[in-house]
Amino acid sequence: MMLKTKLPVIVLRNMILLPQGEIKLEIQEEQDKTIIYNAINDHNGYVLLVSPRFATLDLKKEDLPQYGIIGKISSNFELPNGNIRINLLGINRAFVFEYIEKDFIVLDAIIGPVKIEEIDEVEEEAKIRLLKDSFSEYVTIIPNLSNYLITKINEEKSLETLTDIIVNVIPLKFEDKYMFIGEESASNRADYLIKLLHKEKNVGSIEKEIEEKLKIEMDNQQKEYVLREKIKLIKKELNEDDSKENEIEELRDKITKLKAPKEIKDKLKKELKKYESMPISSPEVTISKNYIDTMLSLPWNIYTKDEVDLDKCEQILNESHFGLDKVKERVIEYIAVKKMSKEENAPILCLVGPPGVGKTTLAFSIAKALNKNFVKISVGGVSDESEIVGHRRTYVGAEPGRIINTMIKAKSMNPLFLIDEIDKMTRGYNGDPESAMLEVLDREQNKYFTDNFLEEPFDLSKVSFVLTANDKNEIPYPLLDRLEIIELSSYTEFEKLHIVRSHMFENLLNTHGLTNDNLEISDDMIIYIIENYTKEAGVRELERIISKIMRKVTRKVLVNKDTKIVIDKDNINEFLGKEKYHFITNNKNSAGVVNGLAYTPFGGVILPIEVSFYKGTGNIILTGSLGDVMIESAKIAIGYVKSNSKLFNIKEDFFTKNDIHINAYEGAVPKDGPSAGIALTSAIISSLTNKTVSNKLAMTGEISLKGNILPIGGLREKTIGAYNSKVEKIFIPKENEKDLEDIPEEIKDNIKIELVEKYDEIFNQLFK
Repeated sequence: MMLKTKLPVIVLRNMILLPQGEIKLEIQEEQDKTIIYNAINDHNGYVLLVSPRFATLDLKKEDLPQYGIIGKISSNFELPNGNIRINLLGINRAFVFEYIEKDFIVLDAIIGPVKIEEIDEVEEEAKIRLLKDSFSEYVTIIPNLSNYLITKINEEKSLETLTDIIVNVIPLKFEDKYMFIGEESASNRADYLIKLLHKEKNVGSIEKEIEEKLKIEMDNQQKEYVLREKIKLIKKELNEDDSKENEIEELRDKITKLKAPKEIKDKLKKELKKYESMPISSPEVTISKNYIDTMLSLPWNIYTKDEVDLDKCEQILNESHFGLDKVKERVIEYIAVKKMSKEENAPILCLVGPPGVGKTTLAFSIAKALNKNFVKISVGGVSDESEIVGHRRTYVGAEPGRIINTMIKAKSMNPLFLIDEIDKMTRGYNGDPESAMLEVLDREQNKYFTDNFLEEPFDLSKVSFVLTANDKNEIPYPLLDRLEIIELSSYTEFEKLHIVRSHMFENLLNTHGLTNDNLEISDDMIIYIIENYTKEAGVRELERIISKIMRKVTRKVLVNKDTKIVIDKDNINEFLGKEKYHFITNNKNSAGVVNGLAYTPFGGVILPIEVSFYKGTGNIILTGSLGDVMIESAKIAIGYVKSNSKLFNIKEDFFTKNDIHINAYEGAVPKDGPSAGIALTSAIISSLTNKTVSNKLAMTGEISLKGNILPIGGLREKTIGAYNSKVEKIFIPKENEKDLEDIPEEIKDNIKIELVEKYDEIFNQLFK
């Protein structure tokens, strides 16, 4: 009959104590302290130590093993922090018949002794010798055991005890040590232990061999490299993964799966082999790895399917932009050509217009309409060609240019690629970015675009490039020759009002957490805000101004949820302050003052020209920040008036006895261009003949010495400026008749437009 007894239980997590072993524990929890006191007071210091194979936080009785180790508390004392430190000695194995719970906590176990298997004396003696020999070989490789333990092992005569002593002194993993708890057969334990000793001896031999081999080559500069190589070799012998080896295998697999041309894959394989042989401390490692990652990140042979439903494309464009009918028509034509033809020879679109008219958002809408991935770079201020075509890998910190980096973000070979502010590139001492851009945009060249960092051609011929610029005259001619210009002009007040009502106002209400019940602005007040608080061709500043009103309304609504604000001229100053801008106006009819028309970055405006004279010697004084071309126009106007003085009833000696002073309003603003020619001529005649010209009349056109009126640019914007300044009639060159279709109907309905070829026609209407 097997003897049973009851002992308190200590659960060891991720820890094993075997017979002949010893461990120290620090007890912190009150429940554990109770177990210790119970063992000391009632069981003469004996406890049962069990080690669950999977030590989860929420252990149940069913998770505890059937075998444990009887331990003896050899010493205990209380620490200053209240914890108890105990020393445990492993005594014998025990079989657990039952665990007894109290308050859901395992405290006691009913145990009995483990049956000791009898072994033949000769077999036991043979295994003892074999085990001691294996241990002796192990000690020669790992000479860090105490002489006391070695002597104790050499003198031991029992296989049962010998296996437990050796297991306790060699470093084993938890899994390897775990089987020694429940294995009743000392012979089986000895066999398993001999295998473990042999394995540990081999690992130690390899480690020792590595150390001896590396010591020969070691010097101060190679310390870091040697240590890393040592770790690498150890991991290799232990069949453990090495991070760089894994990385290289992963890269090799990616290269195999890459859909790039064969020469690209061959180049990558060669580069990977070079990277593999580099020591980790080499400065070229980062560059080589960066090169491989860049090449693998490019979207080789990855294409998106283009949208070819013209009705859907037109709907998307109409939803995103008001007006711009000609621009949308051209985009739809562009899509139609792509649908009918598989050739990738579509022209490169360049959207030209003042800031804020929607060039960038239109490009995004085109990408959305075509179902293309959209990417964007800005080249404004770029003066270094390496920004476009990258750096050679011989430079420290080398990286690809903006084109390749952006193609990585595009994730397809046929994205819509927006190049913003193409007119603001500058030529610097680091090369010519304009020439580099030619290779990007030219269809004959970009199929073989080569970035200095990649050193291999990359096909850009499937990319749909769209460019933006504020002034097409600033685009370098070689680039301009490759572009199809689409001009986006400034918005009229009516168009801005429509944008606010159809798009902007509701979006801003939602952004600020408001509703139409909180804020009301009439159409007349929106026009008033446009005229007096904004000065722009687009609607960006208008959006900021309306947002400013809504922020103040939001603050009032937080105080009183029932607040409703109606914006009018009585309270507008409370929300926006005093008026910031006013259109240039000529409020009084005066001799010598005539309205010209100008095109500025903010759109079209009227430009009053004033002329006066006084006694002198025939000098011409020009003021108002006039540019060289405008000064030339003033001289031509003077020459034309002089040569036709009789026709204009001006005395012949007038020009020798008087000085003429010509001035343009707003002297702080630079002005240039030839289109003020007829306005200058009219102002000179008005002043010299003392005849007034109506302030409700304006004119634009270049004049020649023979009185011919030559065409000008920016007619749409100039007519918008005239309309905003309440002008009722304008003179324009006859050759600009073709541009009348670009002028909004609301302007044609409110302004009388006179087409003239000779200045005589203007003179006859103004001064006869």
